[in-house]
Amino acid sequence: MLLGLAGSLKRNVAASWVAHAVTLVVGVFLMPYVVSVLGDHQYGTWVFINSIAGYSGLLYLGFGETISRYVATYQSQGDLRKVNAITTMVLGVYTAMGLVGVLIAALAAAMLGSWTHWTPAEILELRWVIVVLGLNVLFSLSGSVFGGVLLGLRRFDLERSVSLVSDLVRLALIVFFLNREWGLLTISLIYLGITIAENTVFAWMAFRCLPELRIDPRLVSRETLSECGQFSSMAFLNVLASQLIYATDTIVIGLMLGTDAITPYYIAVRLCDFLRKPIEKIADICMPISGALQKPSQNAERQRILESAFGFTFLLIGGTTIGAVYFGGDVIRLWMGPEYVESRHLLAILLLAQVVALPCGVLRAFLFGLGHVRLPALVYLAEAITNLALSIVLCHYWGIWGVAIGTAVPIFVFELGLLVPYSLRLLEVPPSRLWRNAIRPQLLPLALLWSYSLNVGTQPWSHAGWAMLVIVSALGGSVLVGTWMATRRLLPA
Repeated sequence: MLLGLAGSLKRNVAASWVAHAVTLVVGVFLMPYVVSVLGDHQYGTWVFINSIAGYSGLLYLGFGETISRYVATYQSQGDLRKVNAITTMVLGVYTAMGLVGVLIAALAAAMLGSWTHWTPAEILELRWVIVVLGLNVLFSLSGSVFGGVLLGLRRFDLERSVSLVSDLVRLALIVFFLNREWGLLTISLIYLGITIAENTVFAWMAFRCLPELRIDPRLVSRETLSECGQFSSMAFLNVLASQLIYATDTIVIGLMLGTDAITPYYIAVRLCDFLRKPIEKIADICMPISGALQKPSQNAERQRILESAFGFTFLLIGGTTIGAVYFGGDVIRLWMGPEYVESRHLLAILLLAQVVALPCGVLRAFLFGLGHVRLPALVYLAEAITNLALSIVLCHYWGIWGVAIGTAVPIFVFELGLLVPYSLRLLEVPPSRLWRNAIRPQLLPLALLWSYSLNVGTQPWSHAGWAMLVIVSALGGSVLVGTWMATRRLLPA
């Protein structure tokens, strides 16, 4: 059982990274291209509107985690009736919430004329953009049910493959059709078309992977609603917190400093996302695996997988942060141009916070998989509210620097101070064991990478261009991975 789940973890992580590598290449090319076509003002407006639209994620009501967890649990137990009941129920909820999203978008479009940030021509385009984004929410919500089924079946490889193809098609369409006039509407229509196609494929794959899957309203009972409602209500708080942390910063900047100020901050956020998200996939994959390991006799298996995932996550984000400190400025300069100097330091602050957030995300995923949602969700929500308050206050004094600091500080306080001790106690992993098996083996590889970056980073030739940056990064990765593999063999368990 352990070998099967460990193999599933490795296969799905590999598939996630291949898909993300394509997403990274697409994003690296697409963002400067779109900025060059639209300009800072229009691009900042697009980010601002999408940050607000990102709150449509709240319409998931926490059922995204619900369906993947319960499909994983009941499919592993052979209870396909429960799988079908939960899938049917979530599809009904998502369709209803999607229609609510369309209504909200229509109302927002009608009220847009009261804003003074844009000209009448811009307001006309933005009204259509908001309506299209509302339709995108409808199809994204209803179709994501089948993506959740694939995740519950631990078929991340299929789900990521669809995302990979979608990214490539989206890139081609934007490059072919985008122009400055009506550019925002063009992008939104492309996103809507891709969403419809993507979720259609998810549905087809879900029925292929689980032929017994049925959508039958007669299976839904009050018991099903009660069982899923308790879990999803806390998962909803987790989603709300995530939105406050990752989607609010650009809104705060747009409202307090204007949309033109968003672009330099968003460059750092976007690059942080490129580096963070492939590592974050480890936690995403851990939740259904934890859901499949519910029995007390499986505790040892679950703890070994947790330690492995936690340690590898810490190694990767630690190495990424070290590289960004010494070479992040080169990436931004070569990628977006020399005028975004402050984005380098913002990137370092945001990534430093992820050194804590991502390994703690693994702990949170295992707790969610076991059904322990309440306290982790409340801690995350408190962290998000503190983040928002600090960002607003510090933005007033320090501008976009204050927003970055306001994002980082609550992560250290809440994740280390509350989530870690609670998680280790509930998961029955002593801190000394986590240190010995998950953290200590990563310290030597990270120290050697730091030494390598410090020495190479002071040489002028290491900053000469993309080719040299790729070579330096590859050598740094070799130092990190090579030392890590040697350390795993030498350090006692």
